[in-house]
Amino acid sequence: MLQQTQVSRVMGHYQRFLRRYPTVEDLAAAPLDAVRESWAGLGYYARACNLHAAACHVVANFDGVFPAEAAVLARLPGIGRYTAGAVASIAFGAAAAAVDTNVARVLGRVFRVRGRRGSSARMTALWRLADRLVPPRRAGDWNQALMDLGATICLARRPRCPVCPVASVCRSRLA
Repeated sequence: MLQQTQVSRVMGHYQRFLRRYPTVEDLAAAPLDAVRESWAGLGYYARACNLHAAACHVVANFDGVFPAEAAVLARLPGIGRYTAGAVASIAFGAAAAAVDTNVARVLGRVFRVRGRRGSSARMTALWRLADRLVPPRRAGDWNQALMDLGATICLARRPRCPVCPVASVCRSRLA
């Protein structure tokens, strides 16, 4: 629900959604139209369809237990590499990288990764870097810290370098 949607807008929807579908089995058993109706007001209705399809897949192929490995999660409907890494690391403690826009910006600046922003070559380099940096323990905390750093300090238009905890090693700032 939080993909491209503000937390304040999701909060009420999330609680109602969980009350209506408390288990993955409940979600998988629900008619798709009911799931889409539960999503009303959040937009991007393909996310609701993908969530329903993923629940059906998890129930049918994993006995209702979400896989913990990022590579397996990434094969579920609607789950890409970033979401798979975030879920695997945060929910299951797996040592998986998660590169969203904020993380890409932080890593790109700190390590001065060259290339056009958003290009496949640059994203490949950022993912490789993130994979090398992710710690074997507390990867979820690491990923969330990078996301938060990019969301609150290493801002796109006006980075707050004077208060950045990694300013002393940031290659872009040093340059």
